[in-house]
Amino acid sequence: MKRRTFLRSGIAAAGTIAGAGGASKTVGAQASSRVLGANERIRVAAIGCGGQGNWDLSDFVKQPDVEIVALCDVYQKSIEDTLSNKGLGLDATRVKTFKDFREVVERRDIDAVIVATPDHWHALTTITACQAGKDVYVEKPLSLTIDEGKRMVMAARHFNRVVQVGTQQRSAPHFAQAAEIVRAGRIGAVTRVHTWNVGNSTPNGIGNPPDTDPPAGLDWDLYLGPAPRVPFNKNRFLFEFRWFWDYSGGMMTDWGVHLIDIVHWAMGIDAPSAVSAAGGKYVIKDNRETPDTLMALFEYPGFVLTYENRILNGRTHDGRGYGIMFYGTDGTLFVDRSGFEIFPEEMNKEGMVVDRISGAKSRRIREERSHFDHVRNFLDCIKSRKAPVSDVEIGHRSTTAPHLANIALRTGRRIRWDGKRQEIIGDAESSKWLSRAYRAPWTLPVV
Repeated sequence: MKRRTFLRSGIAAAGTIAGAGGASKTVGAQASSRVLGANERIRVAAIGCGGQGNWDLSDFVKQPDVEIVALCDVYQKSIEDTLSNKGLGLDATRVKTFKDFREVVERRDIDAVIVATPDHWHALTTITACQAGKDVYVEKPLSLTIDEGKRMVMAARHFNRVVQVGTQQRSAPHFAQAAEIVRAGRIGAVTRVHTWNVGNSTPNGIGNPPDTDPPAGLDWDLYLGPAPRVPFNKNRFLFEFRWFWDYSGGMMTDWGVHLIDIVHWAMGIDAPSAVSAAGGKYVIKDNRETPDTLMALFEYPGFVLTYENRILNGRTHDGRGYGIMFYGTDGTLFVDRSGFEIFPEEMNKEGMVVDRISGAKSRRIREERSHFDHVRNFLDCIKSRKAPVSDVEIGHRSTTAPHLANIALRTGRRIRWDGKRQEIIGDAESSKWLSRAYRAPWTLPVV
């Protein structure tokens, strides 16, 4: 990519950004951000206008104090489709459009950005936006590597930015209630938790399309950005990018983050002590790189957590294709986005009925507004400057565990993890997987 003039405003430096070519440009974080009053409108730009970006926008546009002022995407058709989405009701004459996210973050008429790009762009875009004085709503998984996540936390703290991660289950009342039930010991001591996603995509999965020229209006080189240069393949683009290591971590990071985030919340912990994993691409005949079968084991102080993913057999777990099961001494709690159920242990070892859980079997159904409330929490925190419910560090810790599982899978090693120092213990080879080299001329911003 050619060098571009970046953050041309010439405001006082509060940090530096190493953009394309490694050229450092000054950024005035404080000068380019406003202190918003309770009734002021928040000017928002969306970076990434695919399906997830449109879903995020659908709840941003419903907020009375939000004005969508800009859209950014490397694919012109995604921008056009977003502008023509009648459900969003955007005024094409008032919304500015961009291809390069750096042109968005340099603007003074933007207060916050939505980062709904493929995962390999999350860190660079979020850190750059923080340095430019923008608050950020960034989709999960937070990062492509653990090192990126650490730097994102550092940037949010250094530049005093509100960064909300799109793990919207944190804003669902029934997830909060379920987590409190576990924390309060109402199902007894929990030493085993199981999480899963299952489905059946046999035999062809996402298929094997040939490499082709990119479609008109797509800047393929900019889409790849810091990822390795490869020919265009439609399965590396839009939704299917999730199944290629250069851009994401498969179902382990795509859905595992959501599930493990709730486990961390309910169990009052944020890091495993060891992780191992087994699996591979055994049956599915497509060009994806991530496994069709995976079992990961996370060791935590006092309990073990497993995550299972398979896309070659859709046999569900008690009729549920995904979810979380907390196994306690007095009962079992299941939770997913539909609600939660509690199943008491009916007999103790003396054959006496255990009745420590009110309601022998209970079901709580969620309200259909967790994502809306998650967006609302982000906007309220922009004004109050308080930490959001899915603060960047919470999101980083919930993303780290799935990353460790993928490292264990790809190295074939049991990973011992120091959560406080955020380091792999005694394994220099595995530690190399904590970060990833960026394709020149892109570099990760230094905070």
